[in-house]
Amino acid sequence: MYHKAYGIIETQAPLHVGASAGEETGNLNLIFRDQFTQTGIIPGSSIRGRFRADMRLKRNQRKDTSVPQEFDENYWYGHESIDGPNKPKDSGTTEAKIKFEYASLVWFPVFCPGQPVVWISCPRLLKRFKKISNISAQVPKPYTASTNLPGRQVEVNKKVLFFNLGFVEIEHSLDLSPWIPKEIDISESDLKSKLLVVGDNDIATLHDMGLYRQSRVKMLDDVKKVDTERGGFFNTEALPEGSILVFPIALKENGWKPFGNQDKQELYFGGLESIGFGRCQVQIGRKW
Repeated sequence: MYHKAYGIIETQAPLHVGASAGEETGNLNLIFRDQFTQTGIIPGSSIRGRFRADMRLKRNQRKDTSVPQEFDENYWYGHESIDGPNKPKDSGTTEAKIKFEYASLVWFPVFCPGQPVVWISCPRLLKRFKKISNISAQVPKPYTASTNLPGRQVEVNKKVLFFNLGFVEIEHSLDLSPWIPKEIDISESDLKSKLLVVGDNDIATLHDMGLYRQSRVKMLDDVKKVDTERGGFFNTEALPEGSILVFPIALKENGWKPFGNQDKQELYFGGLESIGFGRCQVQIGRKW
């Protein structure tokens, strides 16, 4: 029997988890995507690796050479393979006490003229969030907006919201505050005026419109000139700052304290940390 918990990730900087920063000409370093909504995800292996590395760092910083269970990454995340002449038959690996699933988007910020930011989601993403966090509210219908979301009034009970690639007709108005993770600090005005649930068939287009993109170039080592032989120009995409993701956690036993006595911590996910990518605020919500 597993104990259940979940993690909430809020990006504090653009987040790239996907193709590595290669040097091929014209290379577009894509992020990992959910196969149905085509929205960005963080694989469970990336989350596990980040938590494991953070616990290992805390263990190495301790002056006490003994390793209490609280700081033993091999105990919680499984013992790594052992090589050499004394290698056990099973390579010394053990089962992890903590199981991580992938992190999916709950809310995604998109530029909207006149707002200037609207957080969007869709029923499929909210259904997964509801299962993970045990929300009792009913999943909003597509094209449901916060009660005070600004838009152009086209009929008595209908508004139109304009984006760069077109417009969305708002069909319903509802208090969407129950769908903001309680671990996220968001202002009351944003809760009432900047949330929008679109259809599952529209989320992919709006998601691609809102991605952070950066063109990069490989320069020669001794001259300020593009190295066309070893890369030239290549592009990177990332989830923008302000994205909110959720991932489920299963624990075989209690006692796991990844952040010590704190409820949240800043962690870096993905790659390109050296140029300002990957910084996130992570919180653990417990359900036992």
